[in-house]
Amino acid sequence: MTLAHLSIDAQDPHHVAKVLAQIMGGTALPFPPCSGAFIAFDAADDGTAIEVYPAGTQVRRGPDQIAFDQGPVSNSPVATHVCLTSALSETQLLTIGSQNGWTARTCNRGPFSCVEIWLENRVLIEALDPGMTEDYRRNMSAAQWRAMFGLPPGDEA
Repeated sequence: MTLAHLSIDAQDPHHVAKVLAQIMGGTALPFPPCSGAFIAFDAADDGTAIEVYPAGTQVRRGPDQIAFDQGPVSNSPVATHVCLTSALSETQLLTIGSQNGWTARTCNRGPFSCVEIWLENRVLIEALDPGMTEDYRRNMSAAQWRAMFGLPPGDEA
């Protein structure tokens, strides 16, 4: 499985999409299906992307396909987060966050380290520099997870 794209909302979708594109080494463009939204494409330009909708946007089932409505705007943190690999260094990633006035810090998750960048101080992006990406890929597997938490083989949820 490969995650192709996901969506988040932001107070300033254009700015957040530009920052995400910078982290991913790609480009940010308007996202016409949703008024005021933007999309950040990864450097590989293979469809990997993050759609950034205006804060409060609600995605709903329309009569024929997806539809967008404006709901209440919230500044509260959200449960959704994403981990992105980046060609940028840890220092560059930290600088991107701090230059935008957002919380940015290096954290040790156990099996890997990451740079937490809190977009608009409410949406978490775990950014991995090349070394962190190697650790993540080496250590984040079902077998490693079982070992880390003492789960027996075959113990499915």
